[in-house]
Amino acid sequence: MSKNKLSKFADMKEYPHVFEAPFAALEEATFDMKGRWHQDFFKNDNPIVLELGCGRGEYTVGLAKLFPEKNFIGIDIKGARMWHGATESLKAGMSNVAFLRTHIEFIERFFAPGEVSEIWLTFSDPQMKKATKRLTSTYFLNRYRKFLIDGGQVHVKTDSNFLYTYTGYVASVNHLPVAVQTADLYNDLAPKSDEHTAKILGIKTYYEEQWLARGLNIKFISFRLPQEGELEEPCIEIELDDYRSYNRSKRSGLEKSM
Repeated sequence: MSKNKLSKFADMKEYPHVFEAPFAALEEATFDMKGRWHQDFFKNDNPIVLELGCGRGEYTVGLAKLFPEKNFIGIDIKGARMWHGATESLKAGMSNVAFLRTHIEFIERFFAPGEVSEIWLTFSDPQMKKATKRLTSTYFLNRYRKFLIDGGQVHVKTDSNFLYTYTGYVASVNHLPVAVQTADLYNDLAPKSDEHTAKILGIKTYYEEQWLARGLNIKFISFRLPQEGELEEPCIEIELDDYRSYNRSKRSGLEKSM
């Protein structure tokens, strides 16, 4: 039987690699680790990679195991889920993993300019009703620019055709260099992937396994985010997803969304 939420929160308060920063605390002072992740926590100059909306932390931990030459930070507000990845990485003695419990809306308050090299968005809520809530919207991309290196990579893995299509339009409209784009990751990319890609494809989250079991294709798009140029939000209608995904509210009665 799994521990209850209170026990998990109590555990993580003692974990040396888990940081918590509620918005109220940020109103009074800046986050101590901002600009100091390399020297104060990781104790090296290896690239820092974020997973935003990390859930149970499977991808954060999985990537950290595959790429020990990089540092990984999983970020989410739901601490009870995060406990799984935080506990696994602690027991394994992993030194290139950290977790940050906070709202992603305030992500730029935790990292200094150029402190982060890559961002992973794994199965983010597509937020079909409001563009500014989508983690690949220009609203968020402008925030990522405040701490991402020039040309830093943004990787998006999703079951949502809506979010995949929308993200493709964002990249196209703003001429963001796309490295990989496929609407059927495992059938299209996996058979012809190189060793690096094969490693990444080998990581499947708890919910991803369930989506695959339902016969849903997994979509993937990876693009670079230059610092220069004003970002433009695409103005185009996109068909909404026609299914209800795990832990997401039912879609609206609308057939399309901007």
